[in-house]
This record gives sequence, C-alpha cells and structure tokens, in this order.
Amino acid sequence: MVSKVILVVLGLAALVAADDSFERYRYAPPRLSSASRESFESFESGEAKYNFNWAVSDDSSSNEFGHQEARDGEDTQGSYYVQLPDGRLQKVSFHVEGDDGYIAEVTYEGEARFPDSDESFESFESREAPRRFYAAPDSNESK
Repeated sequence: MVSKVILVVLGLAALVAADDSFERYRYAPPRLSSASRESFESFESGEAKYNFNWAVSDDSSSNEFGHQEARDGEDTQGSYYVQLPDGRLQKVSFHVEGDDGYIAEVTYEGEARFPDSDESFESFESREAPRRFYAAPDSNESK
C-alpha cells in the first residue's frame, strides 16, 4: 500500500515538474516568403492551357474507352467514348465556353445486341455458384 502511494506521489511530482516549453506541432498552411508569394499569385492568375489524350483497347474483353480534351483559357472542348455492354460504342463530344456551361452531344455507333431470353436463362443455369473457401488458422500457434 505504501509503495502505491509513493508511486502516485512520484507520478504527480513528475507531471508538475514537466517542462511545458517544448514546441508543439500544429497543422498550419505553408509559410510563403514574399518572393514565393508573388510567384504563387502570378501562377493563380494565369490562363489554363492543356491538351491530353488517352485510350484503352482490351481485345480479350472487347473493351474500348478513351478521352481527349483541350483547354485554352475559358474554352474547353473534347470527347470521350466507351464500349457499352450491348455492343454499341457511345461517343460524347463536348465543349465549355466560359459560364455557358457544359454542352454535350451524345452519339451511338453500332446496333444494340441482346441475348435471347432462353439463351440468357441457359447460360445463367450453367454457371456454378461461387465457392467460399476459408483457410484454417496456422497450427503452429504458441500455446
């Protein structure tokens, strides 16, 4: 009992004696020098200008999609496309001019193909249900 009282007293003494002068770290935005502040402001006031293009074509899954976009100031234009599950290719061409908003034109290439209802049912019935497998824990656990 006496040792517990001594430990509590020593703990309280340590808390009282703890130096509170250490630097505390808090989240704050980065500090900018006057030179970097000027370059930051000039960067923010610059007109946006970019151009990019990418595409994916996966033969094994017959999956195709891509995106192209270009921007110069407030004028943005581009297009994207995706192969739909029904076999059609959906294409979207768009442009944005300032505050006029996003204006899109959607087109489809090809004809939608759907499996017959009997064929769909048969292919569903022939599928196996997924099997769940749970491994036993290692038997080398220490006891």
